[in-house]
This record gives sequence, structure tokens and C-alpha cells, in this order.
Amino acid sequence: MNQRVLVVDDDATFNEVLTRALLRRGLDAHGVLSSEAALAELRLQAPQWVVLDLNLGGSSGLNLIQPLLAANPDCRIVVLTGYASIATAVDAIKLGAVQYLAKPVAVDAVLAAFAAGPDTGKPASIESAPLSVDRLEWEHIQRVLREHGSNISATARALSMHRRTLQRKLMKRPAKK
Repeated sequence: MNQRVLVVDDDATFNEVLTRALLRRGLDAHGVLSSEAALAELRLQAPQWVVLDLNLGGSSGLNLIQPLLAANPDCRIVVLTGYASIATAVDAIKLGAVQYLAKPVAVDAVLAAFAAGPDTGKPASIESAPLSVDRLEWEHIQRVLREHGSNISATARALSMHRRTLQRKLMKRPAKK
């Protein structure tokens, strides 16, 4: 029996491309564009694998991890995001995701993420190159921002940084490495 894969991503183009690529690889893939559609899909049939976008139309995809695991405790969830941070990666793994990948991502990397990681006995591949200073700064800002409930002013005070400077840094895309 083919693995049932649910792709939950609000980017319609990315969702369609990934879903088609998974179908071409022989998986029973279905794509949905919102949390509500994902929950409705759960009522029909619980998937074995889920590709879950971190940001779903302004809400956190992390909120779907517990309902997905409640519907199928053996479900393997891979979280994807365009704005990766250590804080959200840790949260995703603590909630039950098996992997956390930054977009853009190849289909083979997604399939490898399902095959590796916790409870498979196979280690997840971890890059050995250290993060750049820019990336470390981005990660630190994200962690402090999360600790202060996404309050920009409180985060700026904690970082001893002017609020506008922090806002400019947050508007930039994170450094790749």
C-alpha cells in the first residue's frame, strides 16, 4: 500500500508542484491550502506522512502537529519554512515533527527527511559547516523575539538595540548559512 501524504502549504503553486512530484514517485499525495482544510482531510483519512508549512496564512502550522498525531500517532511530519530559525525548529521537534527543513527544498530532501530522523534508527543528516555570523545573529534575534512574545519593543530593549534597527533586521531574509 502506498504511503498517504498530506501536503499542507498555503502557497498554491508550491503545494501543487510538490504534490505532483510526490504522486510521480508513487505516493498517494493530496494537497490542501489551509489549517481548516487539513483538519477536514484528517476526518476523511489520516495520512502516514505530512509535509507542513510553518506559516499558514498568518497562523502557525505548529498548531496542526498535535491534531495530526492524535489522528495517527505513527504519522511522520516534516515542517517546511521559508524563514527557518532554531527556536521554531526546536518547537516543531518537541511537538512531534521528525524533521524541519528550510525552503526552497527538493522533493528528494523531503523524502529523505521522512526516511531519517527520530524513531527510524537512521541519523538525520546535519551539515558540518558552522553557521555564519549573520545567520547566528538572525537565530539569536528570533530566539529573543520568541521569548518576548513577538513584542518588538521588548525584544529591542533586551538586545540593547534601537527598535527601528531591529525592525529593519527582521524585514531582511535570514542569511543562508
